[in-house]
Amino acid sequence: MSPEIEALTQALARLPGLGPRSARRAVLHLLKKRETALEPLLAALAAVADRLTHCSICGNVDTGDPCGVCADPRRDTRALCVVEEVADLWALDRTRLFPGRFHVLGGRLSALDGVRPEDLSIDALVRRIEAGGVDEVVLAMNATLEGQTTAHYIADRIARFPVRVTQLAHGLPVGGELDYLDEGTLAQALRARRPVA
Repeated sequence: MSPEIEALTQALARLPGLGPRSARRAVLHLLKKRETALEPLLAALAAVADRLTHCSICGNVDTGDPCGVCADPRRDTRALCVVEEVADLWALDRTRLFPGRFHVLGGRLSALDGVRPEDLSIDALVRRIEAGGVDEVVLAMNATLEGQTTAHYIADRIARFPVRVTQLAHGLPVGGELDYLDEGTLAQALRARRPVA
């Protein structure tokens, strides 16, 4: 393999879900199908790389600011779903069951990893709620110890506002992460939201 093809293989192998063997197979496919696979992929990557940005409202990753979710006039501005990561937003939005807007924290509280409240966009979330117009905040944290700790911390921070605070209900496995769940499980969890105790 030439150094360039080896570098491409190594770059692909660093992507989640791809190891060295899968990366080699992907590179071989791209090289065989240069016009129908490689060149369109390169064009798409270049277009995204040039325009990629974080939404200044919710923290989503998109090619425009505000993102497509925040710019959609059909979204219910009174419902706000708080998620840990962009992948969680995308997973929940794929269900097409949540009509509201989102807020991406950029992680979850973790004493072991040194992630503190000021490391997340919790203050921005509080400002969005404080500005008014939000009736319900759905805490869609992963069903992990850190996720639930983050949910309780946020519930305490926004308790002074006249909003209904709910969280995703059963259907999410303990220790599960939203991005890896199927739409049916996510749909059930969204439908069965319950108040935070």
